[in-house]
Amino acid sequence: MRDLAIIPDGAMLISDGRIEWVGPRSGIGRDVTIIDAGNRVVMPGFVDAHTHPVFAGNRANEFEQRASGATYAEIAAAGGGIRSTVRRTRAASEADLLGAAQKYVAWFLENGTTTIEAKSGYGLSPEDEYKLLRVIRGIQPIRTVPTFLGAHEIPDEFRAHPKKYVDLVVEEMLPHVASETLAEFCDIFCEPGIFGIEDSRRILSAARDLGLGLRMHADQLSKSGAAVLAAELGATTADHLEHTDALGISALKAAGVQPVLLPGSVYALGSKLYPDARAMIDAGLAVVLATDFNPGSSPTPSMPMILSLASTQMKMTPAEALTAATINAAYSLNRGNEIGSLEPGKRADFVIHDCSDYREVGYFFGVRHPKAVYVDGKIVR
Repeated sequence: MRDLAIIPDGAMLISDGRIEWVGPRSGIGRDVTIIDAGNRVVMPGFVDAHTHPVFAGNRANEFEQRASGATYAEIAAAGGGIRSTVRRTRAASEADLLGAAQKYVAWFLENGTTTIEAKSGYGLSPEDEYKLLRVIRGIQPIRTVPTFLGAHEIPDEFRAHPKKYVDLVVEEMLPHVASETLAEFCDIFCEPGIFGIEDSRRILSAARDLGLGLRMHADQLSKSGAAVLAAELGATTADHLEHTDALGISALKAAGVQPVLLPGSVYALGSKLYPDARAMIDAGLAVVLATDFNPGSSPTPSMPMILSLASTQMKMTPAEALTAATINAAYSLNRGNEIGSLEPGKRADFVIHDCSDYREVGYFFGVRHPKAVYVDGKIVR
């Protein structure tokens, strides 16, 4: 993760949206159209492997409540949190949701992100979840990888009968999502009092049987055993992992599950408990960094901010953080052969950063470094 294979005074030849050649500038040997980066850093576009970009309204009021001492759990118990966003999102039209999502997409692009994993999860009814997944499919020009997160929370109408909601997810929603190819992955918020270990095993097993890849919100608010469950089920990723211990890390390593770490949510919730990135990297895990962009616990689309948090709070080197936000993230989305690095044959998704050294991207935090953003070799920002 520390070997970035930097090419000083480098060049990249692009043809038909793909990278044809990379090497020293002196190696360009034919007539081409030159885009001169002006001795700036040219990097792959960030691959943000955990986002929730489709929702209505925001939760700025809860931001104020937390500043006044209320906890995330207290706000949720009073009817706020995810369920408050669900109520607004259900009332919004598909067109309105796409319009809002496109606004957020512009923010991602401004920060150098060219691919996002995009979750549903703010509908929590069959038609509303399908609506969100259709919106995700319509997002442009950023690349999206859709994930079904119907098991994000127990909706209001099922609070007295949560098992019936699990039945709905397993027996109706998952089969429809799979048959209509609305998503590539299924995710779940595995947490006591929401979806415990047994409900999570049932939902994810059903998703796996239908051919969906598995992702998990695991060990975020408590040490629930979710990381071990992710390993047992052969999940592609286990995300958050703030409370994961050595046993969980060992299980993830043995099963080849990639950790997706989300320091933005730790920061935004005012917590001090960051996941143990160093132990995971030392164990040989292919760690991923992502923003967790959402209206409640991590309202940031800024991967440069996440790189800064990774270095200052989790002691990842700038090179490790950059690897985690590009090529490792691409592999966690089954896109490692297409994006995430600047290599011949891959899609020409790249960013010209107004920096002379890659370490500046996380070092100058709170700054938008990209001078130009390209997807498939075409400038999009």
